[in-house]
Amino acid sequence: MHELSLVQGVLNVALRAAQNGGAKRILAVYVKIGAYSDVIPSYMDECFKLLSRDTMAQGAKLVVEEIPVTIRCNACGIESGVARRQTCCPVCGSQDITMLTGRECFVDRLEAE
Repeated sequence: MHELSLVQGVLNVALRAAQNGGAKRILAVYVKIGAYSDVIPSYMDECFKLLSRDTMAQGAKLVVEEIPVTIRCNACGIESGVARRQTCCPVCGSQDITMLTGRECFVDRLEAE
């Protein structure tokens, strides 16, 4: 379950940002996760509830937004969104592709008071 270590990192970033900004309490943490990362948002939510106990993020909402997988075909040059596990260009069928998005994981923003 890699969600636990992922959420620990997200929480650390959120707490540091909130403290540096002079916040007293975190209300929501918005995270963007690439579709290719195999993260299960409901597991992340449970881990966040557990790890945020007794911190300024306790009771905060974790909002996970999925970033779709996009590729560039090195054969025909097209950039396109594709299914999560698609391994070829949807236009020419080449397997010479480069993933542009879909592996990201970052804290996008916080709501705090």
